[in-house]
Amino acid sequence: MIAMIDYDAGNIKSVEKALTALGETVVITRDKDTLLRADKVILPGVGAFGDAMAKLRKYELEPVIHEIVDRQTPFMGICLGLQLLFEASEEAPEVSGLGILKGRITKIPENTALKVPQIGWNSLKFPNRGKLFEGIAEDSYVYFVHSYYLQAEDPKIVTATTEYVTHIHASVEKGNVYACQFHPEKSSDVGLKILKNFVSL
Repeated sequence: MIAMIDYDAGNIKSVEKALTALGETVVITRDKDTLLRADKVILPGVGAFGDAMAKLRKYELEPVIHEIVDRQTPFMGICLGLQLLFEASEEAPEVSGLGILKGRITKIPENTALKVPQIGWNSLKFPNRGKLFEGIAEDSYVYFVHSYYLQAEDPKIVTATTEYVTHIHASVEKGNVYACQFHPEKSSDVGLKILKNFVSL
């Protein structure tokens, strides 16, 4: 059973639909016991960093997420879900993130040629071998919607990068924690393969 953390995030239904298309049983929940029983857990997210952390704390999900990760349950953050795994974001400097991974979330620099937020398809490079990208060719395209981006502290956890105004860490893996800045659920066959790789761990 795949559990998706329900904290009023925006892209839950599209992720659920993609996982269901893969034949997976999906539960959308904020119940602690259900989350701890799950075979895999996904933290989705669209929106603002500060608001999302406030919701996670309101629903008392922060310690549950840490327990899931400590139990070595495969855990995946998507889009804002990736950003929340880190310590802080420029978007809400006064708000601490989950702090499971180390790095900075900063705003994509303003640019006259390219619009911010980045909305659309972009190709990936694979600086390190990643389990999410097994069977996926380098330079495959995935779908992004974001104004803030990750600079991971440890380059060894970065499994995919992209270029948009600046160098962006697009995916990370560390132990049982996986995360993508892009939206695999909106990334056609490549995205479905990434989700399939996660649920097959």
